[in-house]
Amino acid sequence: MKPIGLLDLAGETALFRKEILEGIQTVFETCRFVLGPQIEELERRLAEHSQCRRGIAVSSGTDAILCALMAAGVGPGDEVITTPFTFFATAGCIHRVGARPVFVDIESDTFNIDVSRIQAAVTSRTKAILPVHLFGQCADMDEILHVADRHGLTVLEDAAQAIGATYRGRRACSMGKAGCLSFYPTKNLGACGDGGMILTNDEAFADRCVVLRNHGQSRQYEHEHVGGNFRLDAFQGVVLLAKFRRLEELTARRQANAERYNERLADLPVRAPRVRDYNVSVYHQYTILCDRRDDLMAHLKAAGIGSGVYYPLPLHMQPCFAALGYKPGGFPKAEEAARRVLALPVHSLLSTEDIDRVIDEIAKFYGKKR
Repeated sequence: MKPIGLLDLAGETALFRKEILEGIQTVFETCRFVLGPQIEELERRLAEHSQCRRGIAVSSGTDAILCALMAAGVGPGDEVITTPFTFFATAGCIHRVGARPVFVDIESDTFNIDVSRIQAAVTSRTKAILPVHLFGQCADMDEILHVADRHGLTVLEDAAQAIGATYRGRRACSMGKAGCLSFYPTKNLGACGDGGMILTNDEAFADRCVVLRNHGQSRQYEHEHVGGNFRLDAFQGVVLLAKFRRLEELTARRQANAERYNERLADLPVRAPRVRDYNVSVYHQYTILCDRRDDLMAHLKAAGIGSGVYYPLPLHMQPCFAALGYKPGGFPKAEEAARRVLALPVHSLLSTEDIDRVIDEIAKFYGKKR
């Protein structure tokens, strides 16, 4: 039997090969290799898609978060509330601007930050809330925005995994001061390299991000701020524009794959991801909760099926954050998730037969007949 990969980057890239190569040739002819018209068009298209006025393309999803924090004025002595169950960049960027990550435990069914616990984490030093729309589903933004309004806090959405996701009809990135996307190759909209974008409805905030992504330079060789080199290459603009034209179609395939998993996993001793009825998930990952996770992962590997663990060590337990003073047991739901989560293949090139084979192997592992 053919292997079933957790991802199929080769197959997905092949869908756009001709268009990408033609676009790259155009870049070579103009020699506008950094920013340029491709990036400007990408910014316009993604801003419209995300229900935002402005898009600011940057060099990575990590740099999108970093630049957004800088533009929000977050710095030494400040605290930023976020989740301990996400990719490292979320808290890493908070630390890099000199602020302190303040973690709040997650909901056990959605894996997103538990908004009922945010209020208790606010102090006089809190400057911002940085929720993560994990695995393609938005966090409960209304309550987050309510707490932020009460205390005068900035909300920055980490939507690295959630391009196109909606919360009560509103797109990820459109609800806070700004939202951040990642175009890492494995994302739903992935570049052939690194890339990211900040999206916002605040014109002044957008203007600050534009300055900060180019070393804080407002005019050539005149620097009002210390920014960074966060510019995006034109080649990545070519790739992303080509892929963006089919984003809705490929997202719909992911959603159909997830629905088939939901139906056929219902009678197995694993828990499918829960999507709130007011949310539309784009299923960057299809992550189940299961017992004997590592053994199941090994069983699937032996059957030629890829799977993955996102994330095996919560951020409050990372060695580099030991000085924050958090201890094991401090965030029990995040720690349980780290022990039990397993991501199954959900990418857009899977066939119905592929998904059924994954499910049948899970059933076999748990001794269930099909």
